[in-house]
Amino acid sequence: MNPQKLKFKNSRGFDLAADLYLPLDETPKYFALFAHCFTCSKNFSAVTKISRALSNAGVGVLSFDFTGLGRSEGELVDSSFGSNVTDLLDATEYLTEHYRAPQLLVGHSLGGAAVLYASAKLDNVEAIVTIGAPSYPAHVKNLFKDGLTELEEKGSAEVHIGGRPFRIDKQFVDDLEQKPLSSFLNKLRKSLLIFHSPQDEIVDIENAAEIYQAAFHPKSFISLDGASHMINDDDDSNYIAEVITSWGSRYVKVQEPEGPIHDLKGNQVLIRLSGKGFTTEVKTPYHHLLADEPVDVGGANLGPTPYDLLMSSLGTCTAMTLKMYAERKDWKVSEVKVYLNFENIHKEDALHPNETKSKVGQFTRLIKIEGQLDDKQRARLMEIADRCPVHRTLSEEIEIITKPI
Repeated sequence: MNPQKLKFKNSRGFDLAADLYLPLDETPKYFALFAHCFTCSKNFSAVTKISRALSNAGVGVLSFDFTGLGRSEGELVDSSFGSNVTDLLDATEYLTEHYRAPQLLVGHSLGGAAVLYASAKLDNVEAIVTIGAPSYPAHVKNLFKDGLTELEEKGSAEVHIGGRPFRIDKQFVDDLEQKPLSSFLNKLRKSLLIFHSPQDEIVDIENAAEIYQAAFHPKSFISLDGASHMINDDDDSNYIAEVITSWGSRYVKVQEPEGPIHDLKGNQVLIRLSGKGFTTEVKTPYHHLLADEPVDVGGANLGPTPYDLLMSSLGTCTAMTLKMYAERKDWKVSEVKVYLNFENIHKEDALHPNETKSKVGQFTRLIKIEGQLDDKQRARLMEIADRCPVHRTLSEEIEIITKPI
């Protein structure tokens, strides 16, 4: 299953709960550390969606619950902004000791401010991503301003954030009075990617402008137009993950893993399905892709269906075979298009009606070839289409052996 459930002890002796997302072949290009928002946990939808999407792209991701949140030990009164930064440093130490030092930090909301502070103390970190981050940590006080009077009088108060009750103490609030991020960002020589929604209802987009103006290049800003602060829409989570993956390929140095490269434990293809829905990872020795089902049957439509992949296999093999043959004959073929359909039909309607089965699977393949070809050459290429290796395999009797491991 992805993720793996882990626990590690922080420097204050609390056990922190963590999720580790590993790529399908378990050899990450690099590791990232994800810091969630103040009222969230590692199980928050946006955290899991982005972490899983990054692992699908070959990045190892560790997300964890800060002290007093989620399944981690301690109470919220044991937590502070400073302890959040320390928890990040402890998580980095755990990753470094057991796997590899993280080269990318990702932080959402107050977690975004925390990763910026933490990154200044982490030489191994090359790139930082913030999502809806405040430029001044004390901004979070606006979320529980109704309890500030009680805090001053009694030293602690129960506040409601996002519909959930939290007990905080005055030390937590005082700890938020950190120096603004802008005071040290211009000295932070790390690549920075800032995500923020113009419609953010909790952290105004001016915070993103302040962070961007203070930061040193290279820095990038992505507007999440229409997104909520909590990134409630799965499409927004998927978009964030796609951009981070592409951006990271430029600003994070990929280290060659130790041991065999492209190792699928002696196999040719590896498949993994975990979590909710039907989104399935497909790993070949050099490539990674997703398969899925349409939304109307419970899928997320993040990739082709199994039958789409089957037809794609036949179609791509057909096109490649025709191109190879034409080049060998020095025929001028500029483009090959193959349209595929598949259906189960009654045997009396099949091309070979004498089959014993009541129904047979039938592919319909339509081929369009662009180029300077005469009728004889075109006819020959249509014959060659039937000789592509996948066509031959599908036409033969196939035996499938299934074994448990």
